[in-house]
Amino acid sequence: MAADTPVKKVVLAYSGGLDTSIILKWLEQTYGCEVVTFTADLGQGEELGPARDKALLLGVKAENIFIEDLRETFVRDYVFPMFRANAVYEGQYLLGTSIARPLIAKTQIDIARKVGADAVCHGATGKGNDQVRFELGYYALDPDIRVIAPWREWNFKSRESLLAFAEAHQIPIAKDKRGEAPFSVDANLLHSSSEGKVLEDPDVEAPEFVHMRTISPEDAPDAPTVFTMDFERGDPVAIDGVALSPAALLTKLNQLGHDNGVGRLDLVENRYVGMKSRGVYETPGGTILLAAHRGIESITLDRGAMHLKDELMPKYAELVYNGFWFAPEREMLQAAVDHSQAKVTGQVRVKLYKGNVSIIGRSSAHSLYDQDLVTFEEGQSAYDHRDAGGFIKLNALRLRVLAKRDARG
Repeated sequence: MAADTPVKKVVLAYSGGLDTSIILKWLEQTYGCEVVTFTADLGQGEELGPARDKALLLGVKAENIFIEDLRETFVRDYVFPMFRANAVYEGQYLLGTSIARPLIAKTQIDIARKVGADAVCHGATGKGNDQVRFELGYYALDPDIRVIAPWREWNFKSRESLLAFAEAHQIPIAKDKRGEAPFSVDANLLHSSSEGKVLEDPDVEAPEFVHMRTISPEDAPDAPTVFTMDFERGDPVAIDGVALSPAALLTKLNQLGHDNGVGRLDLVENRYVGMKSRGVYETPGGTILLAAHRGIESITLDRGAMHLKDELMPKYAELVYNGFWFAPEREMLQAAVDHSQAKVTGQVRVKLYKGNVSIIGRSSAHSLYDQDLVTFEEGQSAYDHRDAGGFIKLNALRLRVLAKRDARG
């Protein structure tokens, strides 16, 4: 859709907060178009009824307000596939914000098709990764869709100018929104992400009030928490023998992690747009899930498959971080990952203690662990110690050739 073509109807990713409420009115004023609001429940822990009320108050028709409970879809179709890959960005970040964006983008496009909208709009700023993630998702699913990114278009230069616009258009402003927030937050069922303001100096420790998903490890119980987690084909399905849906299981893990101070991360990361940023992340359930999944893989995956997965993982994580969830290369990697998970079924025993996650037991009907092979006791073993001599000599051959050459000067 050409940039100069009039917009008739736009689907706005709408939180009900001040910024997206301002965007709602700005869209009507700037483009003279009908606005449809879409609010996603991804387990962010907020009551979404006020978002509907706010949209109605701002003049959106009831039939143009969509509030979708996407928690089960989010965990089943996005979080769990990512954790099958053990995806970690830059060695630490569990991609909690990144993995939510493709689902939001997909649902926006689905709604746009349903209501006959010719444009979609997001509230991401022009400095961050989310604008990239949203828009790559939009274009992958609808290459002709018109994308409106207000933070790259409007002329507001300060928070005061935004507040002035809100007051001029009778947009309610909560008392706590009149001043600058001490930091910004993004949250969903997988994690919370805090950045900006009091967190901008990477040399200053994050204040304790920033943390909302975990208690301090120092305040965690003095006794460890021990439980079991069952896996089927790489996905967790039960805790302590109780079968749970994907969203319910992650919610349970989040509570266990919260109570034991598990899942805090203070990270300076490299944004896709080119700058470094400091974020404070809390991923209690995801931190436990990653350790548990690697635990069950350790006895069910062949060495070659496991090591290849570990080599591919950074690329997979980078694709998710950069917004390429719907790209063919991510789907190719997913197919390989999912194939590797066919026998990743069994149970792990997990111990949580003051911020730490330990795997203290693993069992599976598909286990590759052979106690007869690893035992130091003599017995009926398929392993002959004498075979190791030839194995070592063959592997040392090239090293010996190199050493002889170097000795000749």
